[in-house]
Amino acid sequence: MAPAAAAKPTADAGAAFVLESKGTWWHAGFHLTTAIVGPTVLTLPYALRGMGWALGLTALSVIGAVTFYEYSLMSRVLDHCEARGRRHIRFRELAADVLGSGWMFYFVVTVQTAINTGVSIGTILLAADCLEIMYTSLSPDGPLKLYHFIIIVAVALAFLSQLPSFHSLRHINFASLLLSLGYTILVSAACVRAGLSKDAPVKDYSLSSSKSDQTFNAFLSISILASVFGNGILPEIQATLAPPAAGKMVKALVLCYSVIVLAFYLPSITGYWAFGNKVQSNVLKSLMPDSGPALAPTWLLGLAVLFVLLQLLAIGLVYSQVAYEIMEKNSADAAQGRFSRRNLVPRLLLRTLYLAFCAFMAAMLPFFGDIVGVVGAVGFIPLDFVLPVVMYNIALAPPKRSPLFLANTVLMVVFAGVGAIGAFASIRKLVLDAGQFKLFSNNVVD
Repeated sequence: MAPAAAAKPTADAGAAFVLESKGTWWHAGFHLTTAIVGPTVLTLPYALRGMGWALGLTALSVIGAVTFYEYSLMSRVLDHCEARGRRHIRFRELAADVLGSGWMFYFVVTVQTAINTGVSIGTILLAADCLEIMYTSLSPDGPLKLYHFIIIVAVALAFLSQLPSFHSLRHINFASLLLSLGYTILVSAACVRAGLSKDAPVKDYSLSSSKSDQTFNAFLSISILASVFGNGILPEIQATLAPPAAGKMVKALVLCYSVIVLAFYLPSITGYWAFGNKVQSNVLKSLMPDSGPALAPTWLLGLAVLFVLLQLLAIGLVYSQVAYEIMEKNSADAAQGRFSRRNLVPRLLLRTLYLAFCAFMAAMLPFFGDIVGVVGAVGFIPLDFVLPVVMYNIALAPPKRSPLFLANTVLMVVFAGVGAIGAFASIRKLVLDAGQFKLFSNNVVD
């Protein structure tokens, strides 16, 4: 018995330090809301532009319902494994266990890393853009450039990233939830005011006259919706729950989707109503046109931009947790304290280097809007729309002729196809807009 007792304490530092399981269901709800409800909601009027009122709102509702269902299935798979003594706290290990394939481990970790790094780069870039907007409104001829603000945001994130665990972000993520409600209400009010003003553009909701453009635009819009509803880190969020986790994640999902109903529909409807097919990929840009006066009070737009800026810091922290967990697992010693010199120095160094890399990429590639669709199609659709139903059918094995199994199979086939076509449509738009892109530009291309 002595050797077994001696071998047991060899703990996983990534699990012990970053994914510690101490949270409640409402803490998980805060994390999930921060992962899903972000400034990308301001692209939703643009997504409606590609489909029109009826199809756009239908697609928004259907994808919302499907993601709630898929996340519930994934949580049930996690609960199923935990009840059999295999509690998984990482998406990659869950997929490899359930699907019984070693390559699936590397597929998930590759896609997750691409999503999380892409989101981290995007949050730094958009937060810097928010700072630049506020700075240029106060000092139009000031000397500071976009890369200065990227450095400021990266330094702030490097400081906040020293919070050691996902669970330690619970208060920040509660504030993030309130901030997301705050700026969606402010932006929606601004859109209503703009739509009623004499300076509002002519409301035209017609689609492109080209059938091929209509098709590509519709699939691009679906990819954007998938990226807005996606998160790709639900198992890591469920890992923060104190065991037993069974049933708690469904409550967290209800909390999150209660926020989604307001935060998604309000800007979608008001933004598309106000600007029609002239709406830009970020509705804030439509409210602050390059030529002519702003279409809403400066104080209101400034407050909305400030709320977006602050929430972006929380989003950057949440999506960095998978990278930090991988770093900690391979660099830290769980036998020593998380704040011991042995663990503190590597944590400080590795997390700072990771954010420095993300900041460099944000400065080098300052274009975001077109990439949202690509990330949605290539990253979020496989992880959030395809794998959950596949894993549920294999792990819980409903009868193959049951409505549940057939519905899951249909979802898998449909969204695999949507992902492939959406990826093509998104990359096509990226290529068409390539002429606007300039490395190390001082302007963020939407």
